[in-house]
Amino acid sequence: MLYHLLAPLQNVFGPFRLFRYVTFRAAMAGALAIVLVLLLGPVLIRLVRRLQIGQNVREEVPERHREKAGTPTMGGALILASALSGIVLFADLGNARVLIGLGVLVALGLLGMWDDYVKVRGGRARGVNKRTKLLFQFLVAAGVAALLYRFPADPNLRTCTNLPVFEKVIIDFRWFYIPLVMLLIVGFSNAVNLADGLDGLAPSLLVISFGGYAVLAYVAGALLTFSSYQLKLSEYLRVLFVPGAGEMTVYCLAVAGACLGFLWFNAYPAQIFMGDTGSLPLGGALAYAAVVCKQELLLPLVGGVFVLEAVSVILQVGYFRATRGGRLFRMAPVHHHFELLGWAEPKVVTRFTIVAALLAMLAVATLKVR
Repeated sequence: MLYHLLAPLQNVFGPFRLFRYVTFRAAMAGALAIVLVLLLGPVLIRLVRRLQIGQNVREEVPERHREKAGTPTMGGALILASALSGIVLFADLGNARVLIGLGVLVALGLLGMWDDYVKVRGGRARGVNKRTKLLFQFLVAAGVAALLYRFPADPNLRTCTNLPVFEKVIIDFRWFYIPLVMLLIVGFSNAVNLADGLDGLAPSLLVISFGGYAVLAYVAGALLTFSSYQLKLSEYLRVLFVPGAGEMTVYCLAVAGACLGFLWFNAYPAQIFMGDTGSLPLGGALAYAAVVCKQELLLPLVGGVFVLEAVSVILQVGYFRATRGGRLFRMAPVHHHFELLGWAEPKVVTRFTIVAALLAMLAVATLKVR
């Protein structure tokens, strides 16, 4: 909004030219999101406590988590409101990729809010029926995939993506493109939900992951203008140039800023949880950012800890059924396994965050390896 209002006035007031630059607007979107979360956090916590919207703790979690019952939840609404504010104010709202991204946050956010409401008011610790939730997630993901296919940023790259590390190697998914987009959005929506089991874990990982994709989005869509020529940063780094993808830098840093601000209240011991209201849309938005900047194949690396959490649950369930009661881990998701090994909750969060940062750095490093 501010981009459309102030950038055209640069001849009237010189500093308004800053709004032409994605880097400036992305930084401002992230900063605004942090400030909004810090200002509104105490208000939301008091409101949620007054409404008695507290966390229901499942019976199978470690014993030490039982004391968290009743902690205010649905804090994801604060993350979404702050991130959306940053995006709407500083992104180019004429960019279709940004508008679709806003739709992902809102649609999956409503699903998460419904799920949290059922948990709290309905007294069901597991929330909405799994099949119902998955159906809604797949419908949202199918809509996003169809829009990206029908209105591509570049028709020649409609179903293509970069192959990491290898120079000038492009993969065309063809008919598998829409199922792939759906699988990534639904998969990461649920993976982040699984990782949201320790104080500060999910928002810490999301800050790093969205920060990594802010860099990748900027590289994919940056068009650097010099006095006599223009340079596509993507051409220099041998990746696909995606028109308009640079605006996703604003999107990613706004979400990263909101998650970073939320850590102020969610760090151990947590004053509020994000709940499914936050985890479902943020996971879907991360996958969406990967698809838009044509770096889908780096998503398992950038979001490697989320993948680890999801895979640990799949393996645990599969092994349990195959052996009729056997267990690979003491408890899944895997963060609970380390808790039961004797690691303190803050130590698990810190070490997982270090691993996530390392993986994100490796993902960004692949740009130069090409």
